[in-house]
Amino acid sequence: MGYVLLYGFCRLLAFLPLNLLYFLSDVFLYPLVYYVAAYRKKVVRVNLAASFPEKSPEELRKLEKRFYRYFCALILETIYLSGISGKEALRRTTFTNTGILENCQAKGQQVLIMLGHYGNWEYQSFLNLHCPGLHQINVYRPLRSKAFDRLMLKLRTRFGAEMVEKQAVLRKIALLRRAGQSAVFGMIADQSPSKANLHYWTRFLNQDTAVLNGVERLARSSGAAVVYADVRILKRGYYSTEFKLITDKPGETADNEITEEYSRLMEQSILREPAFWLWTHRRWKHRRNQSPKTAQKNANKQFRK
Repeated sequence: MGYVLLYGFCRLLAFLPLNLLYFLSDVFLYPLVYYVAAYRKKVVRVNLAASFPEKSPEELRKLEKRFYRYFCALILETIYLSGISGKEALRRTTFTNTGILENCQAKGQQVLIMLGHYGNWEYQSFLNLHCPGLHQINVYRPLRSKAFDRLMLKLRTRFGAEMVEKQAVLRKIALLRRAGQSAVFGMIADQSPSKANLHYWTRFLNQDTAVLNGVERLARSSGAAVVYADVRILKRGYYSTEFKLITDKPGETADNEITEEYSRLMEQSILREPAFWLWTHRRWKHRRNQSPKTAQKNANKQFRK
């Protein structure tokens, strides 16, 4: 029943033009989320202040507000997925350097696409529409709410993408190999690792940062090529993705080379336009030299200078 109500609500909203949804986002949702609920504002301020110590309080506040405006629009863009047509999805997205993916698939090599919570990552499910010959599989972690989990699976598979849980990826690759098939796996890789997976640290956005290296380990064990998806926001509601090859010979790379290259590419995307990254997630909940309370105190000082 929860899923039925959620999906019904999304379908009703999706009947509205996207421009009208953007208007509702700016006029109602943004003030509610930013001013009234102050949704994760402390987390956002800590993240922004630590990532951009050179920025003035005015610049940080401006960036904070731009992020929340985009974040609210992103919510309604995602809801709009329940009703968007294939024709409109094609119009709103472009993918370049897809030949990298097609060449790997032609020679039977699996491809691991690394991306982050930048731009509208849900729109990556439109790749199937642009390249119908590709076997697209998106890797996901089930949500705690069964209703929301079922809703997101519905939205993410509307145009033929397959969904596979994180723990089942290696088994899926083995099945594909036995069948003589290959696929491209979309994998969001900018989450904070669990305490049990603090295997690699790097400097990322001016901070010591623990980085997940699971994709690298998977590439080495399976021989899969690794590709970075560089997302750009062309204008409101329109996105482009450029695929950049990190390596198609993972066995010949040094330890953590793939993980480090992804970190540098992800950082470049964020610095190009910081407002479009998901600053609400607790990316730096593991810190080498600073407690969370100290980080919050420093952030408050930075915003008040």
